[in-house]
Amino acid sequence: MTVSTPPRILLSSGEPAGIGPDLCAVIAQMPLPCALTVVADPDVLANRASRLGINLTLSCVSESASVPLHSPGHLWVMPVKCANQSICGELDKRNACTVLDTITAGVNACLDGRYHALVTAPVHKGIINEAGFTFTGHTEFIADITGGLPVMMLATEGLRVALATTHLPLKDVSAAITSDRLTTVIQILHHDLQKRFGIAKPRILVCGLNPHAGEGGHLGKEEIDVINPVLVALRQKGMDLLGPLPADTLFLPKYLDQADAVLAMYHDQGLPVLKHKGFGRAVNITLGLPIIRTSVDHGTALDLAGTGRIDIGSLETAIHTAIQMSQSAPFPAE
Repeated sequence: MTVSTPPRILLSSGEPAGIGPDLCAVIAQMPLPCALTVVADPDVLANRASRLGINLTLSCVSESASVPLHSPGHLWVMPVKCANQSICGELDKRNACTVLDTITAGVNACLDGRYHALVTAPVHKGIINEAGFTFTGHTEFIADITGGLPVMMLATEGLRVALATTHLPLKDVSAAITSDRLTTVIQILHHDLQKRFGIAKPRILVCGLNPHAGEGGHLGKEEIDVINPVLVALRQKGMDLLGPLPADTLFLPKYLDQADAVLAMYHDQGLPVLKHKGFGRAVNITLGLPIIRTSVDHGTALDLAGTGRIDIGSLETAIHTAIQMSQSAPFPAE
């Protein structure tokens, strides 16, 4: 069973001192083919809209109420009050718990079936950790609530890049790329390309870990010992996998034009290429979860909060991607 029309989309507002509230206020002025609810402190949204000179009507939603198709200039809000007054550009660790509460509320509302997808505005990892919480990122935090192994994938027009490892120091990457982990990541990527994106037979390009994909073992043996045996085993199960390929030549049209996604071995192997191609129009997608989650491809931009000098391109992409994934996927997720 596919989702009802319009899809019900939740947007968590992110760090209140950053541009998250600005993004919410500005996107509210746009026509959107969904029922949109923002998880936020209504006072923060109202104050930010006023500062930006935006006319914004806010209505609080209850668990039993249905949210209608989005109407420009109006936002439905799932209220989560800030612990302390928020000031543009000034981080306050007392509000870190509020940031985590907005994410948790959004995840739980998707898990219980009230919403079809969660879109997240940027948070500030440093201030959350300074407040005493162990927090490595949205992706890992949401996975702790929902279960499963999260697979991070960024996408822009003409390119999807998933990661075998996410936020790890470079010195720890090789040890993290085990046969079991790589097998699981590729299976999740393949499954979600089919179920979340409607691609019947995904073709995935797989990067090697080392320069020149190890140069036959002369520049490292991870390709020989781990990556290639995993690819051979999964090809025998019917997956269309090409690699391991050198990352410095994989991102060329002769490969990308015939592929649905790239799997990079670590964060900075694949994402610089994607962000160069589509920064401001890219979306961060978390695969391997029982919910649909997308996010912007940028940070909190504290210096731009309340200035009106923001670009909502990535948020628009994240919302429209969440809508498309909701309409492609069974609901609830298989």
